[in-house]
Amino acid sequence: MKILGFLGSPRLNGNCSKLLRKALDGVESAGAETKLFELINYNIMDCRGCSNCFLNNPDLLIGECSLEDDAASILEEYIKADGYLFASPVYDGYITALMKRFLERKIALTYRVPDSDTGLPFSRVPANFKKKASMIVTGNCSDEFSEPMGGPCYEAMEAHLMLEQVDTADRLFVGSVETIKEEAFLERMNIAYQMGIRLVKEVEKARNTKSS
Repeated sequence: MKILGFLGSPRLNGNCSKLLRKALDGVESAGAETKLFELINYNIMDCRGCSNCFLNNPDLLIGECSLEDDAASILEEYIKADGYLFASPVYDGYITALMKRFLERKIALTYRVPDSDTGLPFSRVPANFKKKASMIVTGNCSDEFSEPMGGPCYEAMEAHLMLEQVDTADRLFVGSVETIKEEAFLERMNIAYQMGIRLVKEVEKARNTKSS
């Protein structure tokens, strides 16, 4: 089993990064392999909105994009993985531009019949709900604002998961992230670690349920 982590923070040693790494530690303790994508270190260009990737070549696992960057190679690993951990700080009430840019490029994993009125495209590689994802959101506001601050971030990260047939296993919001006390942060780190363990168990459970 392999779980991929995606860091939407540009701060590689910040608290969001530490929480994601701790969650990945939990994944590894449960016996799964991990890989971390620090999105700031990859060349992921802005989607141009040409629609070529999801309107053509329905037999491809990943729609062709005219942009020459790292997105295609990341998506190749993405479709082979068994689960995902997404982590982003709240920037101006939403996920970071780094995370949003990557999520937009995931549209290449979908296909829509040209000139159809079906509304949403469908997944080129549907997971059939055998895969799971968990999300970490950090904000420089107290936990009482977890719903208005974290909610839009979760929705953004989950949007394509619906099309991909990937369920959410866990959500974690960590507030007051810039001023949080060490003891409180260590508690959140432990929650992130347990989240990683639970993600592996949820993937295993989904596999067993679908195969029985």
